[in-house]
Amino acid sequence: MPPSRRDELIEAAMRVFYRNGFHNTGLDLILSESGISRMTLYNHFKSKDELIVAALRRRDEVFRNSMMKWAEEASADPRERVLAVFDWHGRWFAEEGFSGCMFINATAEYGDSGSPMRRVSAEHKLEIVRYLRGLCEAMGAKDPGELAERLNLVLEGSIVNAQVVARVDNNALTTGEVIARARAMAEDLVSAAL
Repeated sequence: MPPSRRDELIEAAMRVFYRNGFHNTGLDLILSESGISRMTLYNHFKSKDELIVAALRRRDEVFRNSMMKWAEEASADPRERVLAVFDWHGRWFAEEGFSGCMFINATAEYGDSGSPMRRVSAEHKLEIVRYLRGLCEAMGAKDPGELAERLNLVLEGSIVNAQVVARVDNNALTTGEVIARARAMAEDLVSAAL
């Protein structure tokens, strides 16, 4: 079934917001990218903020589904799946259009802790921790919640380092080195927790 006009708008908005940021993106740019009229946009979304929330929710869905599928196809062993999560991030960091985490970026642009954009971003991050916790429980970690939180901190640090440091022109640090270090730290954390 072909995507609806609403879905096309969300997909275009997701790409443009990720590439340009939220405050720097006007609706005209999204309409141009999607080929959809302003009237159709306002038939589906009352405001730019509503469109941002919809784009963040779609990004969450796409991101987590891709990451979990990758991990589950990598191995049936939960320990290997945890490490596959880091491998998936390494592939993402190496993508041509990598611009960091859309949820970290949204949080940086929307300072109000009660904003819908911040809420959706927090939900995304909590879902990643829940997924990691499930893997930690399945591998028999002594304290799966604590291990999941620690793994997530390493993962989040690698995302920021890949965006802020490794994506600077003429910097000696590569995204590959960032994820290799993060993965090694994850291996150490997992070994210590079993």
